[in-house]
Amino acid sequence: MTSYTPDSAVTVLGLGPMGRALAGAFLDAGLRTTVWNRTAGRDRELTGRGAVGAPSPEAAVAASGLTVICVVNYDAADAVLRQDAVTAALKERTVVNLTADTPDRARDTAAWAAEHGIGYLDGAIMTPATTIGTPAAAFIHSGPEELYREHGPALEALGGTHTHLGEEIGRAAAYDIALLDIFWTTMAGYAHALAVARAEGVSAGELAPFATGISAFLPSIFERFAQDVDGGSFSGEINPITSAASSIAHIVHTSEAHGIEAGVMRTVQDLTRRVIDQGHGTDGFMRITELMNPR
Repeated sequence: MTSYTPDSAVTVLGLGPMGRALAGAFLDAGLRTTVWNRTAGRDRELTGRGAVGAPSPEAAVAASGLTVICVVNYDAADAVLRQDAVTAALKERTVVNLTADTPDRARDTAAWAAEHGIGYLDGAIMTPATTIGTPAAAFIHSGPEELYREHGPALEALGGTHTHLGEEIGRAAAYDIALLDIFWTTMAGYAHALAVARAEGVSAGELAPFATGISAFLPSIFERFAQDVDGGSFSGEINPITSAASSIAHIVHTSEAHGIEAGVMRTVQDLTRRVIDQGHGTDGFMRITELMNPR
């Protein structure tokens, strides 16, 4: 990768909590940083630290060869980037889009960028705003390797680890969606567990240490189950899906006995029953992936 110098320039569009953290990290690394936000006033702290507040998005992107945008979704990103004046100012410059959305939206934006002579990299931020600029930050990127190498040093000013997942532009968003699926499904499960526990007279604080104990052995399970899915083995030697189905039935019964919604677990229960009905009762739990996404 090429190195950046203290007079290297970057523009940040979007100054929500994450955008402000990104701009602050660029400033701390010594990059000339131009900022813009649709709602005025959010740049005050950053301009006080040396950032340049642009009067318009087209002026902001014209100030730098590299523009980083981080807004709520791609509808918001498109509303900024696809303005005629902004699109014209971006020609022969590069956009790194760290906005979270779907793989299809990333591909659509990449096609738009190519049509207008704009370099485009897609990415996702996998850690909270408080980690930006520290070793704890984590970023994933996808898009042209040469473009990533060109701008990688500036992106590394954001701290933490940066992983280029390949040239297919939708890969970063695909990883992001899958990982957020894990997170929010887990959070929903934890919320449901706390509701059931409370109904049985167990406080959230009393349950939490035991929940932490369960989470401690999840990494090894993730690795083993990933091998099952990739290899199609679905071994149920340690814990067949019939055992999982029995546990899930107990959860559904206890939940509904207290009037607690158990729709998510009923959906999982249906998947396990269908696997068993197909003659795979001795297989492991990950066999359900074959129902969700047949090969």
